Amino acid sequence: MQVLKNVKAYVDGEIVKCDIAFENGVIKEIGKNLDTYKAKEISVDKYSVVCPGFIDEHIHGAAGADGMDGSENAIATIANAIASEGTTGFLVTTMTQSKENIINALSAVNRYIDGHFEDGAAVLGVHLEGPFISKKHVGAQPIEYVQSPSVSAFKEYEKASGGHIKIVTLAPEEEGAAELIQYLASKNIVASIGHTDAKYKDVKKAIDMGARSVTHTYNAQTPLHHREVGVVGSVLLEGKLNAELIADCIHVCPEAMKILYKTKHADKITLITDAMRAKHLPDGVSELGGQTVYVKNGEARLKDGTLAGSVLKMNEAVKNLVLRVGAPFGKAIDCATVSPAKNLSLFKERGSIAVGKVADFVVLREDFSVEKTIRGGKVIYEDKK
Repeated sequence: MQVLKNVKAYVDGEIVKCDIAFENGVIKEIGKNLDTYKAKEISVDKYSVVCPGFIDEHIHGAAGADGMDGSENAIATIANAIASEGTTGFLVTTMTQSKENIINALSAVNRYIDGHFEDGAAVLGVHLEGPFISKKHVGAQPIEYVQSPSVSAFKEYEKASGGHIKIVTLAPEEEGAAELIQYLASKNIVASIGHTDAKYKDVKKAIDMGARSVTHTYNAQTPLHHREVGVVGSVLLEGKLNAELIADCIHVCPEAMKILYKTKHADKITLITDAMRAKHLPDGVSELGGQTVYVKNGEARLKDGTLAGSVLKMNEAVKNLVLRVGAPFGKAIDCATVSPAKNLSLFKERGSIAVGKVADFVVLREDFSVEKTIRGGKVIYEDKK
């Protein structure tokens, strides 16, 4: 038995003083003055707050590694790097590339999950971002590898991943998308609208067929206009849609984030990093999908100025939602925990601090820096300062 003794913790929507006892990676008891004298205590600073571990459902890379590198070592590098941000679970995110490269990356994820790696954040599956996107909104995705949505093509990727694909970003207006969305819905895989030229009617049709998310809201999609609300207007209007958000104040300005926050419930906004391999590295030249990326002052861009993912950390995203948007602390935490867990149909096992759930925690200081990260009851990151 292990215990977080007399800590401040975010439980059931409020910060309370309590003990949290856990064993074999599962929370066993929450309360005051628990009988835990035989338990191993994990120390926490009295000013820090114990929160559920963050879940990043959209991240490409970190610390020089990328999910498209196609190796277990690359995935392990990412997993260990993002533990320092308070992330305890993530989806390895692929991108539009050749079929061979995508299958290679998916096969590596399958091997990694089967390997039961215990260090770093847990890989919860795959976010397949492309290749089923619109050539009009490729963003930093290589246009030459864009494919039309296809159930048969997806099944190849699904097989290579070992059935671990949890989210597919696609353009619903493209031919073949309807059939793919319906297939994904039948398998409880999230169809996420993104890199798309969709109009409201396309989005509404996609929702009716089972789509339930929007990829990096505001970015690489049709904007809100007073005669055609596009994807941005659709995500603000339609309550069923989960809205991913890169809260770095670069991809989306604070005012746009405020509009999204005021329109959507917190459990329908999912903070993501969409980070690429340059995260946790100094400014300089990097790479994404075979394209040269220039990183300077927290911005990652292609030569033509196109944003190429981010170097955002999850604890910084939470901090920005509180300090730049004005969200209450608990609601910001929900956007990095409850929301992605619900979107991925994982809320019964993770996403909040509750008896029976996985013992995944991030210990946040008052300045939002990470004191400790605990995954399945094991400390996977500790800041010694």
